Amino acid sequence: MRVLVIEDYEPIRSSVVQALCEDGFAVDSSADGRDGMWRSKSGEHDAIVLDIMLPDTSGLEILRELRAGKQTTPVLLLTAFDAVDQRVRGLDNGADDYLVKPCRV
Repeated sequence: MRVLVIEDYEPIRSSVVQALCEDGFAVDSSADGRDGMWRSKSGEHDAIVLDIMLPDTSGLEILRELRAGKQTTPVLLLTAFDAVDQRVRGLDNGADDYLVKPCRV
């Protein structure tokens, strides 16, 4: 299974990547929105872990563009936004799940 992690904060990105690799996943990662958008459109990933606040573009914009293009890759939003309305907005935009940082990996 191949997972794409799009997270700009290096300590979190490296922790998530390491945990996924240790569990046997093949992992690609991106530190900004443009690169993450490009990688996410490849269709090569079985799942995407996506931060909302990214340089260059919002993770929600990436998510909207993926869903508008009929891409059904499961997306987990991993974000510091913890209000209920923000969670609803993420799920309404097509996320499959929503996890608030900080969290244990």
